[in-house]
Amino acid sequence: MKILMINGTLRHGSSYHVGKLVIERIAKNEDQIIELFLPKDMPEFCRGCAVCITESEKKCPDYLMYMKRVTRMIDEADLLVFTSPVHVLHVTGAMKALLDHYGYRFMVHRPEEKMFTKQAVCITTGAGGGMRSTLKDMKESLLFWGVGRVYSYGTAVAATCWEGVSSSVKEKILQDVDKLALKLTRDTEQVVPGLKTKILFYVLRHMHQKGMNPADQAYWKEKGWLDKERPWKKNAGMQ
Repeated sequence: MKILMINGTLRHGSSYHVGKLVIERIAKNEDQIIELFLPKDMPEFCRGCAVCITESEKKCPDYLMYMKRVTRMIDEADLLVFTSPVHVLHVTGAMKALLDHYGYRFMVHRPEEKMFTKQAVCITTGAGGGMRSTLKDMKESLLFWGVGRVYSYGTAVAATCWEGVSSSVKEKILQDVDKLALKLTRDTEQVVPGLKTKILFYVLRHMHQKGMNPADQAYWKEKGWLDKERPWKKNAGMQ
């Protein structure tokens, strides 16, 4: 199994350590684990030029320098682990900048079919509050990417660094991580999207049949999704 961990900050804080605990619980010796740290591995903001949507993601000004590499890693991974501390009630600016670059991969445009059979987990910690809105920032993108299973975990740690987290809070985190690990290792060969993702797919499929954006419609037609093919089913004719 390939595991990709994308960290929304360069700091090895509480969110990072919780993410590492999750990976330690599920990874086997032969598994490949790759860690990316933002903004080092993708320091650019989305310019809003929309060329990735109207033409091709390969024409993005950041494609060759950064996005080609990051996207390849995302596509090759079996499990995606996103970590971000709470920054003013939301993900870090660096995490938001990365997610902004994938607007073209939303189901309303050109989702990558590999996403529909992947698992992902979003993790956040905060000194106080804001965990729910921070998780929402990450989970909503993954929903619109079509990721098959998305889990999340957020908790208040009452500290600004992992070393400052109390032993009782760490013990509770370990218990929660064990439960999360059980979910992540369940039926990994049979990952399919939930009802919400499938409904969204069919609603947008209807839109693409009308041809809102030529680049998007051509993509959906090429994939066979306007006919009987489905991204979570390799065999045609499955609903």
